[in-house]
Amino acid sequence: MTIKQAQTDVDKWIKTVGVKYFSELTNLGILMEEIGELSRLMVRQYGEQSFKESDKSKELSDEMADVLWVLICLANQTGVDLTTALQKNFEKKNLRDATRHLENDKLK
Repeated sequence: MTIKQAQTDVDKWIKTVGVKYFSELTNLGILMEEIGELSRLMVRQYGEQSFKESDKSKELSDEMADVLWVLICLANQTGVDLTTALQKNFEKKNLRDATRHLENDKLK
């Protein structure tokens, strides 16, 4: 699935099964919630936090997909083509960071 197809599929789902988009601000809040859930799982899986019983059934891939879903909703609502945005972001990073990381002593 391409990013463009994902945007189309999410839009179609929202307008049929989901009835309509939540407001942009509501979706921003939901995005923060989903990022919190992803963070909680990563802290337990890769950090020092121990798992609570309620966390053990969670999957990292599902939490990441939840974040992506809401981000796609926000992109659709605000008219952002994520494929184009990501391509432009690569261009920006390639220009700005062409040698920055290679010259960073902290990364050696």
